Amino acid sequence: MTTSTLKQRVLAGERVLGTMALEFFVPALPQLAKVAGAEFVLLDMEHTGISMETLKHLIAGCRGIGVAPVVRVPATEYDFIARVLDIGAHGVMVPMVETREQAEFIVSCTRYPPQGRRGAAFGVAHDDYQGGTPAEKIEAAHRRNLVIIQIETPKGVESAAAIAAIPNVDVLWVGHFDLTNFMGIPGQFDHPDYHAALAKVVGAARANGKGTGFMASDERWGREYLERGFSMIAYGMDSQLYQRTLAQGISALKQR
Repeated sequence: MTTSTLKQRVLAGERVLGTMALEFFVPALPQLAKVAGAEFVLLDMEHTGISMETLKHLIAGCRGIGVAPVVRVPATEYDFIARVLDIGAHGVMVPMVETREQAEFIVSCTRYPPQGRRGAAFGVAHDDYQGGTPAEKIEAAHRRNLVIIQIETPKGVESAAAIAAIPNVDVLWVGHFDLTNFMGIPGQFDHPDYHAALAKVVGAARANGKGTGFMASDERWGREYLERGFSMIAYGMDSQLYQRTLAQGISALKQR
């Protein structure tokens, strides 16, 4: 029986739920996420000091357990995008995308010729060191590799429809803090201009059959953004989840 990839599920309009890691890059993370019900783990390079070597260990820990490893790279550069795919990531998230041209370049880094410019390395981590023809491996990679474009500026919002129309852009992901910062309304998530921006991004994704993503710091935000039409939700950052749960327990013990 063939199992649908994360990419296929997102493009089919399914709701997919996972989590985001910025601090706790430990061997147990993939299995902990799996037991908790996460379907993907988003590993962050943009705001952390994680190395490719550590990423490779974590991605290997996801192998065969039903958790898709996705990596947010720190910049729109071929060396980051192609490399995280080569070490086995099932998808890549790229921050601060503002134009169709940027998005087209990102996609080209994830696709083999003639569709793109990704260099060939077969029989390595991304194909589980297995045999097979290059053509089979290319087809499998193209079927699996999820491309997430982060919309984090007003210019990105204005370009959302053009970006969503690009083949193999799979998800438009709103970076809410950066978006409000660049809009001049930092942290004002109830502001009507922010809500209008969200609607524009969701509308662009829906019109082109693409997914929409968001990082929800708590259950209320998760429910709200699912209702707004977001289909791919990363629940919490690891450090926030740990700190909040620890604080609740300590507070309860103090009260006794």
